[in-house]
Amino acid sequence: MPLALLALALSAFAIGTTEFVIVGLVPTIAHDLAVSLPSAGLLVSLYALGVAVGAPVLTALTGRWNRKAVLLSVMGLFTLGNLLAWLAPGYGSLIAARVVTGLAHGVFFAIGSTIATSLVSKDKEAGAIALMFTGLTVALVTGVPLGTWIGQHFGWRATFLIVSALGLIALVGSALLVPANLRQSTPASFKQQLAVLTEPRLLLVYAMTALGYGGTFTAFTYLAPILEQVSGFAPVAVGLIMLVYGVSVAVGNIWGGKLADRRGPVAALSIIFTALAAILTLFTFTAGYPLAAVLTVLVWGAFAFGNVPGLQVYVVQLAEKHAPQAVDVASGLNIAAFNIGIAIGAVLGGAVIEHRQLMDTPWIGALIVLLALVLTRLSGLLDRRDAGRTALAAGGNRG
Repeated sequence: MPLALLALALSAFAIGTTEFVIVGLVPTIAHDLAVSLPSAGLLVSLYALGVAVGAPVLTALTGRWNRKAVLLSVMGLFTLGNLLAWLAPGYGSLIAARVVTGLAHGVFFAIGSTIATSLVSKDKEAGAIALMFTGLTVALVTGVPLGTWIGQHFGWRATFLIVSALGLIALVGSALLVPANLRQSTPASFKQQLAVLTEPRLLLVYAMTALGYGGTFTAFTYLAPILEQVSGFAPVAVGLIMLVYGVSVAVGNIWGGKLADRRGPVAALSIIFTALAAILTLFTFTAGYPLAAVLTVLVWGAFAFGNVPGLQVYVVQLAEKHAPQAVDVASGLNIAAFNIGIAIGAVLGGAVIEHRQLMDTPWIGALIVLLALVLTRLSGLLDRRDAGRTALAAGGNRG
């Protein structure tokens, strides 16, 4: 594997850290900037909206640019966004910095896979993508808990300063190691991109993605205050619990991919969404008991991100049938759907806290995940209907 992949993996590590570390810092930022927990939670929502816009829109606008030029521009924007967060004098400027960083995130993951595959031969493409995404997994296991610990001991601004330094190192590494003559596919036309947005089957999966993720983030955005105020953990312990969560996420992501390969995406997603709704409901009752709370969070992590491989594979499968000219666009829009779900979940969680109680967020999140389960079963039913029609048509042709 070429060294350029390490620069991509480091970029993914820095981006993954800055996206999810905010969850562990919500109480710290709320206290320091004298804003409410729901207002601090908007830092999660608006970042996710930046990703949702950046992935399809900016990727389309830069479709004809040299891939290395886009990569370096994105990492420069990412580094700048984190520096702005470090220097932010108040809440409004911190919001602006998070949106800027989210835009960079969306473009990076939209083009990162194609850059990784262009660096290696055809038989090593899957390994190249896996290596790049290892950076994101490592961020969840180490970057997020370490960033949370730094923010709690040295102030939340220090976390963003260190992440911006990582972004700068990744930028320099990409400039030195990534070749300038990367192969570039023909960008999809506007009409082809629009076809994805008007295909009902793909829209159904995007809704599954947004609801499945949104249900999790209704509660996950406010996990730190739950652990501190309900479970009784000291702020310093939250970083360690985030480490437990990150390890569980890494295991669940691998397990979810294998389950989707073995059972098919619809069956795998049905299992995962059912379990996720049950765990969120259970957390409503176990959060008040420290040991039970940690064990629930451990299991929660495995299912919360275990749906990612199945959802991505399912979108690609359906796009190949219904929008074969824009499979990459369809996949990128699913990344946007993940982040729309994060944004909606965080906002909804904030509304729940304002009008009800902190511990209402898990069971309300469970109800949202159940909606994702209903849509998954509906999509599976439509798959069987389409397969039946195809078989009937094939039989008629033979006759």
